[in-house]
Amino acid sequence: MRITRRTALGLIATAPGLAKAEDWPARPVRFVIPYPPGGPTDILGRVITTRLAQDLRQPMVVENRAGASGVIGSEVVARAAPDGATFLVNASIHLIIPHLNPSMPFDAVADFTPVTNIAMVPLVAVVNPALPVKTIPELIAYLRANPGKVSYASSGNGSALHLAGEMFKLMTGTEMVHVPYRGAGPAVQDLIAGNIQLIFDSIPSSAAAVRSGLLRPLAVTTASRVAAYPDLPTVAEAGVPGFEIATWYAIWGPPRLPPAIAQRLQGAVATAVQASEVRERLATLGADPVADSPEHFAEFCRREYDRWGRLVREANVRLD
Repeated sequence: MRITRRTALGLIATAPGLAKAEDWPARPVRFVIPYPPGGPTDILGRVITTRLAQDLRQPMVVENRAGASGVIGSEVVARAAPDGATFLVNASIHLIIPHLNPSMPFDAVADFTPVTNIAMVPLVAVVNPALPVKTIPELIAYLRANPGKVSYASSGNGSALHLAGEMFKLMTGTEMVHVPYRGAGPAVQDLIAGNIQLIFDSIPSSAAAVRSGLLRPLAVTTASRVAAYPDLPTVAEAGVPGFEIATWYAIWGPPRLPPAIAQRLQGAVATAVQASEVRERLATLGADPVADSPEHFAEFCRREYDRWGRLVREANVRLD
């Protein structure tokens, strides 16, 4: 008998020891977040998994496995059994880092099963108030007058935060020093402490510090203004035409995850993001819920992989 890919997936889905969709989840489910606590991936992941635990009536165990721009935690999921017990919550960096690291221990596309894009999140340019700038034009002028003297942080080499900074340098003809961290949470803490001066951050991780006045937002990076910061201009509005970048947060399973389990989890996420407390929490974080189907998300991943690759090449971004 000729074994097609579809037939093989069906055999996998019914193999002994693998979870059946109608029974899933019959035990606690682990969600690996490949960054330290406190960053946007961690915040959004915990918002969703808390609600999933209520709706699916099983514990949703969050495990932070930080390191190597998300590679360490992601590899855990790439090597996990496709039994519905282990999933990855990661950001767009999942499809960026392969363009920067030729020795990845896994294929970011082929070694994962796309489940759903949880939400899209704008980035916001945030500075320590000690930096004497309040607008994007003032920032550009300061950078040009002080080339290489301002440090900007990111959540790791190759992250959307890193690429936003490199795109800003490229489009404004300025120079800054990139300082990568093991997640946005530690980066924001160092920004508050004044050890660095700037970050293009996902709204969730710096929102509390902005509200308390510890950090100063300058502009958002999307094509239009966002509800979380209605008075902030976009970077493009503020003097850098064409500047647009955002990040997103999603769930993947291990390779060969039965499609029915992926669909069941996606449906649970779609229900979760409609819950009033989740929608309110996501709104405060500047996150726009998506919760698309596994098929749609898989196609989105293919497009994003190509798009980020072009940006990496055009900006000549390197890990060293």
